[in-house]
Amino acid sequence: MDSLVERTVSQGLAGPRGASVVDAVRRVVALQAQDVRANRLAVRARTEGLTRVDVDAAVADGTVVRTWAMRGTLHMLAAEDAPWIVALLGPRFAHGLRGRRAQLGLTDDICARGAEVIAEAAREPRSRAELVDALAGHGIEVDPRTQAPAHLIGYAAMTGVIRRGPDRSDDEPTYVLLEPADPLDEPKALARLAERYVEGHAPATAEDFAAWSGLPLGKARSAFTATAPKHDDPGRTVRLVGHFDAYLLGYRDRSAAVPTKYAKRIQAGGGFIMPAVLVDGRAVATWKRARGRVEIEPFDTLPKGIDDAIDAEIADIARFLADNPA
Repeated sequence: MDSLVERTVSQGLAGPRGASVVDAVRRVVALQAQDVRANRLAVRARTEGLTRVDVDAAVADGTVVRTWAMRGTLHMLAAEDAPWIVALLGPRFAHGLRGRRAQLGLTDDICARGAEVIAEAAREPRSRAELVDALAGHGIEVDPRTQAPAHLIGYAAMTGVIRRGPDRSDDEPTYVLLEPADPLDEPKALARLAERYVEGHAPATAEDFAAWSGLPLGKARSAFTATAPKHDDPGRTVRLVGHFDAYLLGYRDRSAAVPTKYAKRIQAGGGFIMPAVLVDGRAVATWKRARGRVEIEPFDTLPKGIDDAIDAEIADIARFLADNPA
């Protein structure tokens, strides 16, 4: 089987689709979540019959959680995975941001005291503004016009104190306590993470694992195993994946999936990854929603025989987003 096809099956983008939000998330360990709409679409591409309401419900009831994990960025994880993964990765990224926090006036002492205040306040879901007020009530003034509140909240999340909670009706994020992790020494946690990564991304390398997780290459290599699951050939598969999809962000580079001459169509600059049309794991177009309609922007002539599959994906996106109740 072609290696890219194998990757799509590992990622849940080909073959049988998952039945629940947590199925989709567990499959790849975590899904990018800095963009809530894109996060929902990543679940859609890996499941069957769900809607965006189901994704929001899974977040609201705590089946899945959003928090800062791989590379210190916001991800959605299964609730049982978040504590041990944050315990493994979070402090490393929190330390890496120490200099930026210092620039914002967040000394180590302020961060430690602030995390204690945040922990007390976040026994119930709290917005950023409410956490800033709680900090002020304990003599810790954090200017809400700066990035200081975001960095202090991020510090508390990466050090295992809090996580993102359910969004409020106006899409305002909240923060709640993170359940503590069961004791797990670093070698065991690294081995577990590496094994889970391979299951959801194979074929992949230790270098891919390091790039995805943000771990130093030496640590990634020490834990990595190339043993990959065996999959049945799924046949021709077409998927429309959204911004920041794990398929395009889960490896050291995406040159195998995205032809070099079209690389800037997927990533024009910075870390912004465009939605893509995948045919057997290869990007053949980008897509966007405009005025409630999906518009396909091919790189070149599209492969023959995929029109019906693309139409089916477009219809499923409309259904998922409840544009068409039927």
